[in-house]
Amino acid sequence: MLTKIVISMAILRILSSFIELIAAILIFRSNSVEKALLINSLLALVGPLVFISITTIGLIGIADKLSFQKLIWIIVGISCLFIGVLKK
Repeated sequence: MLTKIVISMAILRILSSFIELIAAILIFRSNSVEKALLINSLLALVGPLVFISITTIGLIGIADKLSFQKLIWIIVGISCLFIGVLKK
């Protein structure tokens, strides 16, 4: 049986995919490179927000099953991902 945590994570991913699909349709219909870049830049905000939200929900769901040390390692790993992505 699915837990509320898993359902929440799946719903956020589905919502994210709908946003991506709508953006793709808008890019296709705009037929303009400038508008396509604008829409794409807005999507650049959605992706990390969804990632952070789903990771937070997942960590809340397993927080009671993991030791404090393992949670710290997970947070360090996520931080490394963001540093790698955001560093120019």
